[in-house]
Amino acid sequence: MRVAAVDLGASSGRVMAAEVGADRLELTEVARFPNGPVRLGGTLHWDLLALYRGILDGLRAAGPELDAVGIDSWGVDYGLLDATGALLGNPVHHRDSRTDGVAERVDGIVPPADLYAATGVQVMPINTIYQLVAALGTPQLEAAKDLLLLPDLLAYWLTGTRRAEVTNASTTGLLDVTARSWSDDVARRVGIDPRLFAPLIEAGERIGELSPHVLTDTGLAGPVPVIAVGSHDTASAVVGVPAEDERFAFISCGTWSLVGVELPAPVLTEASRAANFSNELGVDGTVRYLRNVMGLWLLQECLRAWPDADLLPLLDEAAAARPFRAVIDAFDPVFLPPGGMPERIVESCRRLGQDTPADRGGIVRCVLESLALAHRRTVRQAVELSGGEADLVHIVGGGARNALLCQLTADACGLPVVAGPVEATALGNVLVQARALGALHGDLAALRALLRATQPLTRYEPRGDEHAWVEAEQRLERAPARA
Repeated sequence: MRVAAVDLGASSGRVMAAEVGADRLELTEVARFPNGPVRLGGTLHWDLLALYRGILDGLRAAGPELDAVGIDSWGVDYGLLDATGALLGNPVHHRDSRTDGVAERVDGIVPPADLYAATGVQVMPINTIYQLVAALGTPQLEAAKDLLLLPDLLAYWLTGTRRAEVTNASTTGLLDVTARSWSDDVARRVGIDPRLFAPLIEAGERIGELSPHVLTDTGLAGPVPVIAVGSHDTASAVVGVPAEDERFAFISCGTWSLVGVELPAPVLTEASRAANFSNELGVDGTVRYLRNVMGLWLLQECLRAWPDADLLPLLDEAAAARPFRAVIDAFDPVFLPPGGMPERIVESCRRLGQDTPADRGGIVRCVLESLALAHRRTVRQAVELSGGEADLVHIVGGGARNALLCQLTADACGLPVVAGPVEATALGNVLVQARALGALHGDLAALRALLRATQPLTRYEPRGDEHAWVEAEQRLERAPARA
């Protein structure tokens, strides 16, 4: 069976062709295209038409025959459609400043405890609920008849069918996480019309088929179904975790680090809310109990500021740099916007009363140790708050290539780290498609067994120096008194 995984990230998109069978799982990247924000009139937007063109080109390269297509992307961002189904303006990027201060406004309407009890989602300014409240009263929102999150919008353009896949819908702050349905009550209380939201669909269900004009544009031989996968990329990435049992923590490490555990039900306690953990829905009725860490965005932005730098030599310099010279709080929203990242990191170190990194290698060392420290804290909290256990940590996604980060994470967590697969998101996308079409059978454990049998993995053992990590953690805990 041959399927295509459309996998969209914050900096690039790609189309992966996959050959799937009972003992076969092979991925080939057939197209890659850039993805980045476009600032227009002071607002940061996504260039969604360029992404759509890249998808069509990728499907053409994957053809001429495909058994199915699945789409995953980041969460929270959306497009608005008018009564004819036309897009109302360019979708706004979640890093745009329009949501500054909006969470506090919403707190005055829906008490945080009430919102968390319904949606189970951590408070982040990027959440869809805050984006929509920021847009209240605008001509676009007033004219809108439908709202589709970005993977659902792209699937609509491919098929003509409007659906909302639940794993991505659960990132919005507008979904009842227990009932796995839209929360009309929350929407109405903050002034959002619940009729904007499309009917929900679970991963593994069929959205529709590629429309005739898409078949013409791509040269594919129809019919080609579009299958709802875990359309939030982390949901697909967690399907792609090659776990042998349920005693694991995961880190889906890319632009963001999504750190947590997989559960059968949400954790909606006050302690969970206070720790700012999210209960995001997963495939097969699971819950991704996690917290967002700033992730490799910190390193990516440093590299963007250093156009003459190569990553591999920088990682060698970081490995040789003095350990724990300085660490930063990888949860600090000061690092959320683009631009000037090295300067912000140095200033944060100075503000926290630490030695500042001496050079670029020192800055990279600071970033990676800070990420590992955030991984440690989040894994431990996830296990404690959920009442579960974790014998090891799986790192999947692009961060699995970063051997220094993987080793530092093993050291920080005091647990073995299994790194890989790098392409966990695309693999999880493909596995759900193949099972929906009958090429694979069984539960998540059966799908993960195929991953272990076919994908390269690397294991990192902790080196036992926990005292240094405790001291670094305490350094950050003392930081408010210094601020």
